[in-house]
Amino acid sequence: MNSEVELDSIIEVISSANKIGIFTHISPDGDAIGSSLAFYLGLLQLKKNVEIVTDEFSKCFSFLPGIGEIKKETNSAFDVFVCLDCATRGRLFDPLGSMDKSMVSVAIDHHASNTFFANYNYVEGSSPATCKTLVRVFKRLGISITKEIGECLMAGIITDSGGFRYDTVDDETFEFAALMLDNGVNISDIYYRTFDVKTKSQFTLSTIATSHLKFYAHDQIALTYITREDMKKSKAQTGDHEGIVNVGRNIEGVEVSIFLREVEDDFFRVSLRSNDYVDVSEVASFFNGGGHTKAAGCDIHESLDVAIKKLVKETTKKL
Repeated sequence: MNSEVELDSIIEVISSANKIGIFTHISPDGDAIGSSLAFYLGLLQLKKNVEIVTDEFSKCFSFLPGIGEIKKETNSAFDVFVCLDCATRGRLFDPLGSMDKSMVSVAIDHHASNTFFANYNYVEGSSPATCKTLVRVFKRLGISITKEIGECLMAGIITDSGGFRYDTVDDETFEFAALMLDNGVNISDIYYRTFDVKTKSQFTLSTIATSHLKFYAHDQIALTYITREDMKKSKAQTGDHEGIVNVGRNIEGVEVSIFLREVEDDFFRVSLRSNDYVDVSEVASFFNGGGHTKAAGCDIHESLDVAIKKLVKETTKKL
């Protein structure tokens, strides 16, 4: 089924539904949180009964409208279960299995690696963010993009585009940003809050990660990690690790930056970034993860040493 027909179906099922659940991927980033909140606020305009559920997220997003409505779990069944910014079922945060209990599932995403795991899937693989993809969806649903919704959408677009730096950013992205400026959205403030403000714990954690940094493959790969003990020492909170992967990426000569975060014994969450030509989504896919050409992620259930060896081996193949 082509994307236009899928979008028609999505508009139909959402319009006719009453109870709708909004979910996203594990360890949500700015696009996941921004798109979830924007969709939540938009559906309230349509007088829908809405629940929004996410994994724990960085407190740098605490300024966004509607943030206090997010739940950590629900056992509800929905008329429509909406998955936002999630490429695979395995990356979905749905702790009590609401997707299988619900009547219809819908996925709206911008990952080219999306596996089309929902009943209806609308994926714009060339979009810089799911928040940008939602602009079209909102127009079809008759949702007005208020200042509050615009703040959520811009938070997702800014963070997932690396501050408008990635090559998925097009003229429509800047046109939408200009429209939001006219609508009263303070884009510079959103940029500052999501990129520049660092707590002491975040600074300490980043310093520790920098001390762990090592280079491989003739310095084309930069890799670092943090352990649970590092998190404890720095008094870090959920999301304080955001952005550490870019420490290696910003070093001259580095093509791929890899960052591992220990979640449990022999279990690491991995972020991968590339600069020019390596498709890190292919590396992530090898470990049952996914993402974009230049930004991807996966989970590895191995010891730190083994995880590093496997990641370096698979990444080196792509150089």
